[in-house]
Amino acid sequence: MLGQYGVVYFGNDWYAENRTSSHHVAIRLAATMPVLYVDSPGMRAPQASGRDVRRAFRKIREALRTPRRVDDNLWHCTVPQLPFRRIPGVSLFNRLFGQWALRRAMRVLGARQRISWFVTPHPGFLAKRLGEAFCVYYCIDDYAAHPGVDAEVIAASDLALTRKADMVFVAPPSLLAAKRALNANTHFSPHGVDAKMFAQASEAATVIPAAGRDLPHPVVGYFGSIHEWIDVELIAWLAHARPQWTFLLVGYAAIKVPELAALPNVVLAGAQPYASLPAWAKAFDAAIIPYRRNRQVENANPLKLREYLATGKPIVAVGNAEIARFASVVRIAEGREDFLAGLEQVLADGPEQGAAERMAAVADQTWDRRVEDVLSEVATSIAAADMTFADRRVSE
Repeated sequence: MLGQYGVVYFGNDWYAENRTSSHHVAIRLAATMPVLYVDSPGMRAPQASGRDVRRAFRKIREALRTPRRVDDNLWHCTVPQLPFRRIPGVSLFNRLFGQWALRRAMRVLGARQRISWFVTPHPGFLAKRLGEAFCVYYCIDDYAAHPGVDAEVIAASDLALTRKADMVFVAPPSLLAAKRALNANTHFSPHGVDAKMFAQASEAATVIPAAGRDLPHPVVGYFGSIHEWIDVELIAWLAHARPQWTFLLVGYAAIKVPELAALPNVVLAGAQPYASLPAWAKAFDAAIIPYRRNRQVENANPLKLREYLATGKPIVAVGNAEIARFASVVRIAEGREDFLAGLEQVLADGPEQGAAERMAAVADQTWDRRVEDVLSEVATSIAAADMTFADRRVSE
């Protein structure tokens, strides 16, 4: 049904330190139809940091190139936008420049009909302006709750795109009702997981990276970026409370964490290749999701939840609506003392107890299956729209 379509996909930075659902979905869409992956600009204004400056120069350089082929059916391009969206004229410039640049880039899709697919809301002003036949909004977060963004502008973009899209998918269960009230064609689509890859954490042949070997056990592990929504103070408190434990944190630190770096039983491994995460997880005796309790977390659907489960490792987490759906296989903590008690309990039980149940909880929730289900719903919706259009033509 969708073989005659190509997708213009507005996703997160293709070169970001961590792999998000944006990347997982795009790669699997490209197994079915041609995909032009468009790097969306960040939601927050760029800072003067070396990382942001390097990123800005890279995006400018890439914007001058034609789309780059990254796989048989997948191309990548960058269409930069001026970030100062409140200045008069900036929005008009971004829209006109974006339309021109994208129409040129979309030539790689050939003569196919196009589907626009938005994973972030702020490029949504281009929706229905690219000659596309269908528009999908795949909402994976409460974007306006992210730290450092212009909440008013991002919330307005999210609202407008939700209403304009032909179809909306929502990953966080807490956002489903509000989205469905704005767009009747809204469907729940939680994240998937590469279950086979993360199961390598339990395989004898998997080799733990050098920096994760020979650490004093028990090892309490975390992988993922360390951002404002991670409760760094909680991790430091746990590390102080249990100096005989090792806390192994694998991921890019987007914030300064001097309180962690100063502790002898905390290992900051930094950003690591996505494919290496199961090997790092093999070193864990338990995994943690140490979120702060805020609006962003309440409406989050954490990728690491399913990835941890697929490793089989026991998990202690600060809860939200999505994590609560896995309460039978995740120890959900209320407060610091309860978090520590949860870790003590799962460590006393040992990593093997309940491992099979945890892995089974996500065994059928692969990214392949998730995207297959999404595409089936998109195809059904397009067919229904085509029938409605044909009936209207006949009646006229």
